[in-house]
This record gives sequence, C-alpha cells and structure tokens, in this order.
Amino acid sequence: MSGDHAIAEGALAAGCSFFAGYPITPSTEIAERLATRLPEVGGMYIQMEDELGSMAAILGAAWGGARAMTATSGPGFTLMMENIGLAAMTETPCVVVNVMRGAPSTGLPTLVGQGDVMQARFGSHGDYELVAYCPSSCQEAFDLTVLAFNTADLYRIPVIILADEVVGHLTEKVVIPPPEQIPRVERKAPPSGPSPHLRLYEPDDDLIPPMPPVGEGYRVHVTGLTHDERGYPATQAEAHERLVKRLCEKIRRHARAIVRYEEVLTEDAEVVLVAYGCTARSAYRAIQLARERGIQVGLFRPITLWPFPEERMAQLAQKAEVVVAELNMGQMAREVERVIHKPVVRVNHPGGTILRPELILEGIMEAAS
Repeated sequence: MSGDHAIAEGALAAGCSFFAGYPITPSTEIAERLATRLPEVGGMYIQMEDELGSMAAILGAAWGGARAMTATSGPGFTLMMENIGLAAMTETPCVVVNVMRGAPSTGLPTLVGQGDVMQARFGSHGDYELVAYCPSSCQEAFDLTVLAFNTADLYRIPVIILADEVVGHLTEKVVIPPPEQIPRVERKAPPSGPSPHLRLYEPDDDLIPPMPPVGEGYRVHVTGLTHDERGYPATQAEAHERLVKRLCEKIRRHARAIVRYEEVLTEDAEVVLVAYGCTARSAYRAIQLARERGIQVGLFRPITLWPFPEERMAQLAQKAEVVVAELNMGQMAREVERVIHKPVVRVNHPGGTILRPELILEGIMEAAS
C-alpha cells in the first residue's frame, strides 16, 4: 500500500475513531481512505470547511474521549498552527499528519519537499514542546502513526507525523500486526470521580496531569488562556511561568524515552551523514558509493525530528565530520550545528525532486577531504 494509506491504516489500528480534514495534495489519500474505512469500524469522518476548522474539530473530539487525527500538506499545515498552539496549551492529545510538498506558499502541490521542519517545531506562537516523527518507508508510516497516538495520550500533546510526498505516494509492502499486538497507551484518568474540588490540571511527578473525558460528570474548563491547576484563567506572571515551564519540561524531561533514530555503519565512520524521510533513502545509496571509494561514512537518521536526538548526534560528531542532506535550504543543518558546535557540510535542494545519491556523495567527499 502507499505511505498515505499506511498512515490511515495505522490510525485505525491505533484506535482512531475521529478524523476531520480538508483535502489537499499530497495528503488527500489519507482522507479518502479514512472516509471509507472509519464508518466500517464505527468511527466518524468529517470533511471540514478548511484546515482551521479541521484542527479545532479534532481538539473537541479528543476532549470527548476520542482518539482524533487530521492530515494536511504545506499551506494547510500553516493554517492549523493557531490551533496546534491551542492543543499544546490545553494539553489536548491529537495527531496531525503533514505530508510535505515543495514550498513556500502553495509551491509545488504534487512534488516533494522537506521545508516544514522548523514550522513543525516553532510554527505556533509562544513556548511549547511537541513530538514530530518522520517516516522513511510505508511500514514506518504505519508504525509511527500507531506510536504517535500513544505518545499523544501519554504526554497529553499534539504529535506530528512529518512525512513527505515521496513517502506518502510510495507503494511498498506493509505488515499490519493482529490487533492484540498493537501497543496501546491509555490516557491517565483522574484519581477519583467527579468532584467540585478536583484540580484537573494538577500534574503528578511526571508533570502530566490526568485528563477527564467531557460528558462523564467532570466540570471541565478548557481555555487557551493561561490557567491554574483548576483550569480557571490566571493571568498573572507567576501562573504563566509555572504553566509554560511545565508544558516544556514535561517533554524535555522525557526526551530520552521519546527520541528515536537509526544508525547505519557509524561504528567506524569518519564522516556521518544526517538524512531523514525520503532523503534517507538516497542516503543509503550514497553511503554505498562512498564506501566503494574507501570513505568510511555512516548514516544517522533521526526518526524523531523533535525532540532532536541531540545527545547521540553530539557523540557521533566527536570523531567525525558531519554532512546534512535535506530537501530544503538547510533547516535541520542549523539544529545539527547547534548541537555539535561545529559547521557541517550542507547538501540541499529546495524541493520538487529527490536528492540524488550522486549529489549527496559529493557532500560526503567534501567532508572527507
């Protein structure tokens, strides 16, 4: 199946029961698949008037107890940013899929790009933390979608699947495990039943508060305003500092448990190539070509783009030069340089076509020289 369909099936396997979206290439196949499949499993699909409404709808569904998801591309992702910030502020678990295409603006609707890396991290206003996974294959698109729902519920955050057009439209074999083998994390429930004295936003030691489902007797106030542990607006600097620091720290403290990455031939690498998404597929071939020329090069593929696996990246860079290949003008390269405290060799293309292995090889040879 295609990567887009694998994401849709991953959502169903994870228990997604609500999808709201607005069709946009190259993510439309996700909406099409779920429009057919969700009613078959008792779920609900709604085509919204736009991406702003789509994002708002899944937040409401999540508070109603559903596992909810939307999917979009480029310009639609930009329109969702205000409500992604609302999801972070209200600690609403949800999954947002962005199948990246050439950008900025409407750019290249049917062609690939990886230009939304920084938007995924910093697109909404204010300080917050979230998780973004980047699949490189159809199987990984399925697996990471399941993981995204569990991560969203575990930490009460919006989780982003940052795919790209090539992976979305790629067709590969996907193995779907039986339902009993699909991992499932349940939301943390309030320790006691509905009570007027229950402080619904008071976190445990893990900094994550329980989440009561609306409609089961709890008095729930959900607001984008700074709020106290009861959920009441508290527009003082002290309350704001306490809340925002916790929203950030609940991810930073658990970053080691969240981050995922793949390494190929890094044991003896004198050059480390960093690539993700469809570019990682070209990187495998580039490494092979470099090894044939006697260059000891390995691949570091971040699977969580956010949080970035900075600890391992820094370790690898201690004994190797670093090349970053990506389908943008150097977004992740900035993050890598921040982590390793030295310049990297950049291999960039703004999108519209994949990065050819031969071009990545030139970057590897420059770093090795």
